[in-house]
Amino acid sequence: MATTQEKATPTSFASAAGKAAAADGVLQSWSDPSQDPITKRSPTSVSLIRPVSSLSPDPNTKGITIMTRAQTCHPLEPLTAAEISVAVATVRAAGATPEVRDSMRFVEVVLVEPVKHVVALADAYFFPPFQPSLLPRTKGGPVIPTKLPPRRARLVVYNKRSNETSIWIVELAEVRATTRGGHHRGKVISSEVVPNVQPPMDAVEYAECEAVVKDFPPFREAMKKRGIDDMDLVMVDPWCAGYHSDSDAPSRRLAKPLIFCRTESDCPMENGYARPVEGIHVLVDMQNMVVIEFEDRKLIPLPPADPLRNYTSGETRGGVDRSDIKPLQIIQPEGPSFRVSGHFIEWQKWNFRIGFTPREGLVIYSVAYVDDGRGRRPVAHRLSFVEMVVPYGDPNDPHYRKNAFDAGEDGLGKNAHSLKKGCDCLGYIKYFDAHFTNFTGGVETIENCVCLHEEDHGILWKHQDWRTGLAEVRRSRRLSVSFVCTVANYEYGFFWHFYQDGKIEAEVKLTGILSLGALPPGETRKYGTTIAPGLYAPVHQHFFVARMDMAVDCRPGETFNQVVEVNVKIEEPGKDNVHNNAFYAEEELLRSELQAMRDCNPLSARHWIIRNTRTVNRSGQLTGFKLMPGSNCLPLAGSEAKFLRRAAFLKHNLWVTPYARDEMYPGGEFPNQNPRVGEGLATWVKQNRSLEETDVVLWYVFGVTHIPRLEDWPVMPVERIGFMLMPHGFFNSSPAVDVPPSASDLDLKDNVVAAKPIQNGLLAKL
Repeated sequence: MATTQEKATPTSFASAAGKAAAADGVLQSWSDPSQDPITKRSPTSVSLIRPVSSLSPDPNTKGITIMTRAQTCHPLEPLTAAEISVAVATVRAAGATPEVRDSMRFVEVVLVEPVKHVVALADAYFFPPFQPSLLPRTKGGPVIPTKLPPRRARLVVYNKRSNETSIWIVELAEVRATTRGGHHRGKVISSEVVPNVQPPMDAVEYAECEAVVKDFPPFREAMKKRGIDDMDLVMVDPWCAGYHSDSDAPSRRLAKPLIFCRTESDCPMENGYARPVEGIHVLVDMQNMVVIEFEDRKLIPLPPADPLRNYTSGETRGGVDRSDIKPLQIIQPEGPSFRVSGHFIEWQKWNFRIGFTPREGLVIYSVAYVDDGRGRRPVAHRLSFVEMVVPYGDPNDPHYRKNAFDAGEDGLGKNAHSLKKGCDCLGYIKYFDAHFTNFTGGVETIENCVCLHEEDHGILWKHQDWRTGLAEVRRSRRLSVSFVCTVANYEYGFFWHFYQDGKIEAEVKLTGILSLGALPPGETRKYGTTIAPGLYAPVHQHFFVARMDMAVDCRPGETFNQVVEVNVKIEEPGKDNVHNNAFYAEEELLRSELQAMRDCNPLSARHWIIRNTRTVNRSGQLTGFKLMPGSNCLPLAGSEAKFLRRAAFLKHNLWVTPYARDEMYPGGEFPNQNPRVGEGLATWVKQNRSLEETDVVLWYVFGVTHIPRLEDWPVMPVERIGFMLMPHGFFNSSPAVDVPPSASDLDLKDNVVAAKPIQNGLLAKL
């Protein structure tokens, strides 16, 4: 992911080299926690960094100039296009034979994120704003190296010839200049084959699968029975097979496509999802790209062409676009209030870094709030959406097997949009590009993939004294970081909003096109909504998992957080409640992982507080941040539903674990065709590790049950769900007080809204 130059507001950074203490040594590589000299010892009892000998020349590089990589980018900066190319070339060159090299398919290339101490060191001494206070204090003070550890890349590689999945770690430490243009190569640190798994599917595979199905003679014959001769009208959406029986085992790479059919070949914007083709069963071997099962099970007529099916301007509802809307302009004549350097963001009192991965999409790192008098106060180390699952509630074929793991089977980031192509964001916008490897190892760039901008958000706070008529009001503004992705028919917008009063909001916006089913003439379906003749939309749910590696008032190396559950209780009638009106908030410390498997309860206003066990506010209470749920649900499928075999994490809204470097994805890294029961969160928490004072990770599962309406066709208006992280005893007073006031008395003159001074004095009635 790389920043674009246009519309940027960079911060001028001085050279980090002059600021860092000069010590003749380099850090040992801490990418592997087992080699981390710090994590094995108390950060308060030993020197943070050990000096080590300088790099020695490689005797095997005679005649080749070796140039040590300069410290030019922060350890959390996403991989550049050049680094991805180096990583791919390094792995391909390491293939044992030409056949192995030619069979390599590159599913994912991501940064190996360094351990937290390395990030702290970078923020403290190498990259402005320099923050030495991030490092734990030691007796003699830390020895500051002249370099940080080399960057590393992690590659998931699928071998199309052997049907094997492997994971490679490549060090991107050297640039070897040989001839004009240079020859770049990294160093393979490790490689291992992961048995009995299938990695995520790729867009190249989807396109090949569609071509194979459309060229399969029995399929063409089946479409002729339905009146379709033109294969250009046919849409084949490959869906991962999931895991329903032993026949779906990952020994084969499988897809079970869904079929749709447009009505006009010369209309590129026609909504093809308006005509689902049902009754045809297709199973494709994605390794060899052949149809291995085909059956025309039931002839269900194609739905007639719905005159309301299209969604382009002037074509929806059979009418024309509205003409009574006047322009609404959002301008910032002096530019935005945020500052950007690389991927480091400063806005108001917030600062953080952003990253991007093919699987998660947007990642927020090192979130902190600059509190006057208390300096930079960490809130979270890493925030992201790590999985989403969409189970359908129709037991009929093919809908019962529609339970997509859109992050683990496809990748939210790899399906992201270039936001320059639509008005996804308004105002003064800073865009960031994202770089990915494609299936064959080339590098692709999604321009303007992430949007950063400010938004007016109504009233933050207001009060008027009725005796004097004096009023105070604060206008709310928020900073939004977002990306949007398309997975088949649905669009998902993922947002992190930062507010002036210290809140962080995570929001998902769901929109796009419904996934539909066809009905025989005269039939209805109890498991969905009939939206047009021969056409219905099945009921379904959407679940999202936010992983929050918290660090409330914790510097790197400190493990001083705990999680408390709060429930409102009704006081029992009696001497303490003679009027039967009493209720109170009761707290319970979640002491272990099994105790921390919790569900939302709006009847008790249930919420959770992440507290620092060593830091207090002015009232002597522990400082914290509150996880406030929004609307939510749990799976409506039976406990033995096959998709819950892979998605046991959906059974509870909240899970809490102590930080572990390799615990990243709630359903395991490879949910595609996964036969293992409860892999991921459901397995990790069986260790029942202590949570009383540790480095906590919260996994919040939130979802929505979608019962489609007639009004959701042909376009589904945005539906919003999410949650809040709110300061709770974190500040000594409301940050809203510091927000500049805005005029509260408006004068309407010549239809122009203008602010005028507040009139002093008593109200007229007094």
